[in-house]
Amino acid sequence: MVLTPVAFGIGGFSVQRFAPMSLVSATVQSQCPYCGVGCGLDLLPPGEAGKAVKRDADGNPMWSARGNRTHPSSLGQVCIKGATVGETLGRGRLSQPLYRASRSDAFQPISWDSAFDLLSEHIRSTLASKGANAIAMYGSGQFHTEDYYLAQKLLKGALGTNNFDANSRLCMSSAVAGYTRSLGSDGPPCCYEDLDHCSVAFLIGTNTAECHPVLFQRLLKRKKRDPKGLTIVVVDPRRTDTAKIADYHLALAPGTDLALLHALARLVLQDSGFDSDFIDNATDGFAGFTQTIQAWTPGKTSKFCGISEKDLRAVARLWSRQDNILSLWSMGVNQRREGTAVVGGLINLHLLTGQIGKPGAGPFSLTGQPNAMGGREAGGLAHLLPGYRLVTNAEHRSEVEKAWGFTPGSIAAQPGMDAWKQVEAMERGELDLWWVAATNPLVSMPNLERVKAAMQRCGLVVVSEAYADTETSHYAHLLLPAAQWSEKSGAMTNSERRVTFCPAFRPRHGESRPDWEVFAELGRRLGFIDQFSYSSAAEVYEEFTSLTENRVCDMSGLSHSLLQEHGPQQWPFFRGDESTTISKRLYEDRHFPTASGRARFQQDKPLGLAEPPCAAYPLVLTVGRYLGQWHTMTRTGKVERLNAMHPEPCLEMHPNDAERFGLEHNGMAAITSRRGTLTARVNVTDHIRPGSVFLPMHWGFTQAEACEANALMHDQACPISKQPELKASAVVVAPAVSVVKPEEQETGVLDNLRRLLTPALR
Repeated sequence: MVLTPVAFGIGGFSVQRFAPMSLVSATVQSQCPYCGVGCGLDLLPPGEAGKAVKRDADGNPMWSARGNRTHPSSLGQVCIKGATVGETLGRGRLSQPLYRASRSDAFQPISWDSAFDLLSEHIRSTLASKGANAIAMYGSGQFHTEDYYLAQKLLKGALGTNNFDANSRLCMSSAVAGYTRSLGSDGPPCCYEDLDHCSVAFLIGTNTAECHPVLFQRLLKRKKRDPKGLTIVVVDPRRTDTAKIADYHLALAPGTDLALLHALARLVLQDSGFDSDFIDNATDGFAGFTQTIQAWTPGKTSKFCGISEKDLRAVARLWSRQDNILSLWSMGVNQRREGTAVVGGLINLHLLTGQIGKPGAGPFSLTGQPNAMGGREAGGLAHLLPGYRLVTNAEHRSEVEKAWGFTPGSIAAQPGMDAWKQVEAMERGELDLWWVAATNPLVSMPNLERVKAAMQRCGLVVVSEAYADTETSHYAHLLLPAAQWSEKSGAMTNSERRVTFCPAFRPRHGESRPDWEVFAELGRRLGFIDQFSYSSAAEVYEEFTSLTENRVCDMSGLSHSLLQEHGPQQWPFFRGDESTTISKRLYEDRHFPTASGRARFQQDKPLGLAEPPCAAYPLVLTVGRYLGQWHTMTRTGKVERLNAMHPEPCLEMHPNDAERFGLEHNGMAAITSRRGTLTARVNVTDHIRPGSVFLPMHWGFTQAEACEANALMHDQACPISKQPELKASAVVVAPAVSVVKPEEQETGVLDNLRRLLTPALR
């Protein structure tokens, strides 16, 4: 391997970085770093097979990508984001550590050694003056499992604070809580092969066509191949591309999902469509559950949900009379004040009909981030420890302390601060260090102006990021350049519990380092030398998998070498297990990891929206994603083809509402909630129900077409999962008479950051 030094100047300094060139010359297999489907990719090096070397806008030679036909999760399929990922790897990167003591100061380059000195001194000072609870980290499903795991060991073990949370809190925490309450443990019991075997696909709160497109294509092909053998039900206020292929589209009013599920269960009971043997032998709480659902008659539910009673009864008959019912859900269920309750209501239907633990059946949550599942396995939420353990369980804490080599009592007994509590702690001036890694909360969090104001009150904000000029970086004191997917080796787990090894096939950009290496080095500098002495990511992964032995998520038989030799594997994968590439489902024996060994019916009563529409704010705003963009556009925003698909964010609204509020198609609208106002172009369409409007969530304030949709969203959350209700806020709309972007404040902060970083990107 040959690296070519390239000189450039930053703020008067002369620095060298290494231009990203091929680390290997052969095709590489990996997992796509975008959504939770976890598609397999073949990565082809620049100039492969004698072809001309393609370069991105910054002059970096580009790898190209195609679907890996041998990957069991995706079978060679890939969406446009995965197909263009090679165009994103070198552009707009953060190349070296940068620091400023105050946000009014200019960022200056510093060495990694100085950055570690600053961090370790600040942590020691905070521990001495305010205690461990004044330190918090906010991570991401973009982490490899090794990054996730060492972050837990550093914070929860070495520093004694459980204040690690991740953007999975905004994504999958309601699914985690729902699985745990109903089945006894996190962990989707299904696999993608169930799409090939189900007779009914019940999709609720998921626009699979745009958010998990490869799974959608698999379902669509199945429907075309066997139209009478598969019935598709879609529950969504919008007529999305997913809903267009449905046999039944229940365009229910926002916030009425749980009532719908209770009504379906009531009709199943009435139709004698329940599985009495399964209920008697494998569940608890049935009697109380039947009392809870009695109030939801078909007539009442039809009016409450805004759907026809005929469709309600037809869908209930599917649950009563069809075998192999597979339900799939995502953010539309999870991002709700009653997200955990809705997950419980959906699982209730599977318990009622015995539709779990067999081919083509079960409740299947579709994760948003590529390694959100791996993060859950590694303990990457404020109430978790590795191996699906809980910080409140003394036995669990003791097991982990012993494995980590820390003294008894090192791990705090109380859950740490979840993501929003971390923001509230900053508001109160109680957080002395907030470390954000591999995510961009100043686009993805709710109530963004409140988050920005809170960050201004934190003593030290650290951002570990692969890319320069993210929204969150503008509010940081210390920026640490992160080696990303393609530049570091590690494992990721997708939605069907399948683990894929992701190799390093490109050199690290500039001075960037893998997150796990940063956490390990800091641990050693804080005095925990034995606990953080690792020679490779493989060694970190081996330690992690040993902690999963005899747990529901047992991966004790997995290693980097096995995954490289045999390819992606589903867990459970026990130590000594030689079976490979065989789909496995959980709970096939009808035994659940609860104290009684039985699953539990839930009895939650519908609450509706946390912020319902009213006279002043008569519409419900929901947010979501576009097919061609990913999360906060940090990566996909650098691809011209993807930007051309969605050149700007548009407000989707029904013709009746457009007429009511005086708006025209392609005109500009001002959208106002209790938290602020923004503008967007109007797309008038009957693909959304009256009373609801939709905005994409991708665009932040650094984008040319800035539209901070989440700035309008409230921060009220599910009391169980702590997941914010990002899917519904009350708004009012009006024609935007003039659209004038305010001038940047004369702090020089944004201009300085861009000035400092721009030369590094050329």
